[in-house]
Amino acid sequence: YVCSTWGNNHFKTFDGDVYQFPGICEYNFVSDCREAYKEFSVHIQRALNSNGHPQIQYILMKIKDIAIYLRPNVVVVDGRIVKTPYYSSGVLIETSEIYTKINAKLGMTLMWNQQDALMVELDNKFNNHTCGLCGDYNGIQIYNEFINGDASYNSITYGNMQKISKPKVRCDDPDETQALPSCNEHRDECQRLLTSPAFADCRLRLNLEMYIQACMQDKCACNGKEDSFCLCSTISEYSRQCSHAGGRPGEWRTQNFC
Repeated sequence: YVCSTWGNNHFKTFDGDVYQFPGICEYNFVSDCREAYKEFSVHIQRALNSNGHPQIQYILMKIKDIAIYLRPNVVVVDGRIVKTPYYSSGVLIETSEIYTKINAKLGMTLMWNQQDALMVELDNKFNNHTCGLCGDYNGIQIYNEFINGDASYNSITYGNMQKISKPKVRCDDPDETQALPSCNEHRDECQRLLTSPAFADCRLRLNLEMYIQACMQDKCACNGKEDSFCLCSTISEYSRQCSHAGGRPGEWRTQNFC
């Protein structure tokens, strides 16, 4: 029941598809898409930080009639900056040095590490009712996200379809014709990192291959740079998702790694 985005523009839908989408406009991350009253929406915008790495600049949410705007270390509710923990009409907002967490009684939890990684967990009463970069939550991979009727979309086309149109904002779509590099030369290293003894309890809980592929893409995109974003963002996500699935990742960070 978890959708997430992290690191080098990786996304994992509720249905388990993992793809990359490097857009820097504002996008619908996940929304209730029923015709009648919509219970919530979450929009995100990424930008490149000073090191040239993608980072989530802000998150814009509506939960029932409450509007919430998040930036690193700033929480704005209905236009006012608020102190946390903050509670109002079934919505609890908490912050720590490393996380912003929002719990909504309607069946949603959002966690953001105030940098690159965002995770939304949704009650299964929203099955088949969501749209956005997180997909339709119908339990079937590929269908209705990347294959819809007779049409099939690549991940860039799919991502571009989720853009929020803002008349005053000029924002270019990423190019749909750019194929991703294969990055196979990094497979061994990524596999070694993700199968280290610290992750023994994670092997059976998660789809290891999709994190290996994401790690390989990270290495390619960083062109041999060894900073922690390139090395650690997918491993951090693997660790987070493992704990979320009830696993207990061991201590994988060391003095000189991540």
